[in-house]
Amino acid sequence: MIRKIVGVKNIKLRKKSKPVKNFDRKIQKLVTDMKDTLSSQKDPEGVGLAAPQIGKNLRIFVVNYDGNQKVVINPKILKVENKKQAKKKKEKNLLEGCLSLPHYYGPIKRPNFIKIKYKNELGKEVTEEFKGFMAQIIQHEVDHLNGIIFIDRVLEQKSPLYKFSGEDWEEVELL
Repeated sequence: MIRKIVGVKNIKLRKKSKPVKNFDRKIQKLVTDMKDTLSSQKDPEGVGLAAPQIGKNLRIFVVNYDGNQKVVINPKILKVENKKQAKKKKEKNLLEGCLSLPHYYGPIKRPNFIKIKYKNELGKEVTEEFKGFMAQIIQHEVDHLNGIIFIDRVLEQKSPLYKFSGEDWEEVELL
């Protein structure tokens, strides 16, 4: 079932989410709904969705990027760092957006490597490393589980915020 994505003003996005204790039918249904909700997002298209974004303060998120679909439950960050990239130009900060604030984007600098331990949807423990854009997605979704929204990162890094409407980008004033 496709769930409604809550907007940035919803208080649930500011709460730290609780760990999942039982991998029961309720959690399986929630994960299925999250996958359906994420895959239904077309304008804008989403690459990740955290449970708080559908009003559930549980430590779950789903990612679907470049054919790589993940269900991450109770993630624990083991390592985060900027790894040197072999013979590549210095990467620019990627424009990051959020389904809870559609059509707004900001360049956010995040480490390009993250290693996490988590449980998959069956409750099996997994340790995995992510690089590049996938590392950025993972960090964005972990932020959601901790009550942090990408706008907080935009403000802390003193980055500009842009609104995309139709074919135009417009810088938005932040107070």
